[in-house]
Amino acid sequence: MSYVEKINHLLKPTLSGNPLVVDLFAGCGGLSLGFEAQGFETEGFEMDSDSCATYRKNLNGKCTQLVLTPETDLPPAKILIGGPPCQPFSVGGNQKGLKDSRDGFPIFIAAVKRLQPEIWLFENVRGLLYRNKWYLDEITQALQRLGYMIEIKLLNAVDFGIPQNRERLIVVGHQGNFSFPQPGERKITAGEALGELALQTPPTSKFLTPSMDQYVAKYERASSCKQPRDLHLDKPSRTLTCRNLAGATGDMQRIKLPDGRRRRLLLREAARLQSFPDWFEFIGSETSCFNQVGNAVPPLLAFHLAGRVRAYLKSPQRLSPREIESKQLPIQLSLPL
Repeated sequence: MSYVEKINHLLKPTLSGNPLVVDLFAGCGGLSLGFEAQGFETEGFEMDSDSCATYRKNLNGKCTQLVLTPETDLPPAKILIGGPPCQPFSVGGNQKGLKDSRDGFPIFIAAVKRLQPEIWLFENVRGLLYRNKWYLDEITQALQRLGYMIEIKLLNAVDFGIPQNRERLIVVGHQGNFSFPQPGERKITAGEALGELALQTPPTSKFLTPSMDQYVAKYERASSCKQPRDLHLDKPSRTLTCRNLAGATGDMQRIKLPDGRRRRLLLREAARLQSFPDWFEFIGSETSCFNQVGNAVPPLLAFHLAGRVRAYLKSPQRLSPREIESKQLPIQLSLPL
């Protein structure tokens, strides 16, 4: 089965009696789509109206548009997931940690405390593991005190059949006997993912002008790039971000055509590289849709995580919160070799 056939057929919402998953800061539903494709029921909470509309258009679960707070009323759920926005902290700035009201983690922690799910997980950028490790420690210690065994792993989407080098931090809280999905799938190239799309020039195509080419060349010289940062079809793409998809920057995602012209990546192409199925429809302006793709968890990665959550729920070998506390189990951290 080709990559495109796989995402189009595997990543479809199905219902098989699995319990409810509450998705906080759900975005357009990339994380929830992976769980729904594994048979879970989902309910999302998201402040952006376009993202909510996209979630509702494509998923079975409902999505409530609101600004989450630690006091937000949530439905009972055995599983809590999400991508809490992390307030960026400068080294010399006012580092308030969990006392910073602009940050999403106090909301996620409050939800864990209130719902007491059997398992929870959140996704975040890799920088939380390095530059802001002090804050990750503060978060995990607060969650561990709620009676969970916590494991942290840095996963790269390319290791799970997604045509994109995208490292993300995954943190899971459970009660024993959870295991992460194992990497090992064949690496998919951007060319294999895009197929005929990569050579097409639909009316919506945006070509780089000579002045933009000069700006890009200057950017690449200043960045010491060894080769142009065009999309190389013989390898996985670099990380898709809101900035390099929606913004006309030197780092923008672009394709070089056989005639030498370069055009910016199209929305459907970005969605494929992020493992969204072709049937998945994004709602909103072009910039809004690009931002939804750039912010999303790749649904195929979410599918693999959801499969491990499903296996965990079927496992009888779990510890009670009191047993976890009495054993003082350390937080498990796994980094790529």
